[in-house]
Amino acid sequence: MIPSAATILLPIGLGLLGFVEPCSIGATLVMVKVLEGQSSARQLVQMGLFAATRAGFIGLAGALATGLGSAFLGFQRAGWLLLGTVYVGLGVLFLAGMAGRLMVAVGPGLRRVGATRGSALLGVLLGLNIPACAAPLIFALLGAAAAAGAAGGSALGGFASLALFGLALSLPLILAVLFAATRRAIDHVARYTTQAPVWTGLVLIALGLWSIGLALFATIKL
Repeated sequence: MIPSAATILLPIGLGLLGFVEPCSIGATLVMVKVLEGQSSARQLVQMGLFAATRAGFIGLAGALATGLGSAFLGFQRAGWLLLGTVYVGLGVLFLAGMAGRLMVAVGPGLRRVGATRGSALLGVLLGLNIPACAAPLIFALLGAAAAAGAAGGSALGGFASLALFGLALSLPLILAVLFAATRRAIDHVARYTTQAPVWTGLVLIALGLWSIGLALFATIKL
């Protein structure tokens, strides 16, 4: 099986990487503006709902992917090889500037979110809004969850892995709402987001080569 450390560090790293993607940064700045002017207590409640909803929503997808992967128990090596090939393919698309074809936003649009200003429902709606830039990364992690399921991993493990991704994708936004210094830092990072797809591509290719290496050289115990 993939080492347990990877199931923790990988989703957190990809979640933070997904946050600094151009469309994610743009959505973040819009969401911060939506919450401006509200009391600190109300912002805290809404952002708590936001983080919990997004983590739970993406986590359920991970649990489902793991459950589906478990139907192919015993095909661990093939799963790693397929997963590595997908990772490398996604990485090449990012480097070639063609990843936009895979970027599909999920959840309610930001205009609809803005219409609920002042309501605790805002936190839930924010949580259900998944930036389009994060879609390829979620796809990659779903593939990892399915491969883990094929290797005997549990649905709970798949849920936890994808939920960590959702939390990491959301955490900077929570800090941006609560602390002015974080908002200024995000504004600064936003100036350099044009390089984010390049780094994303390189990371995915590296992960792909690692997964293919596991498929070719790792000792499998069923």
